[in-house]
Amino acid sequence: MSRFKKGATYEAIKDYVKEQTGYKVSSLYIAQVKAKHGLDMRENFNLPKSEDARQPKCPAEKEKAIEDALRHFQMI
Repeated sequence: MSRFKKGATYEAIKDYVKEQTGYKVSSLYIAQVKAKHGLDMRENFNLPKSEDARQPKCPAEKEKAIEDALRHFQMI
């Protein structure tokens, strides 16, 4: 049985994506993909100071790599 039954840590997802694709992905990108799939996330204490702060969007190839990692860890 996988030790990641209830989900993997962000570091585990980053490591898996790096091993499989060579991409370095940020926690922001992982959070965006998790939100897209409706996965539970903890409260974020590192909120932007203004309401209209711009955030970079996850590129399509990294989004696919993160989704593959989430499938690997049986999160989606």
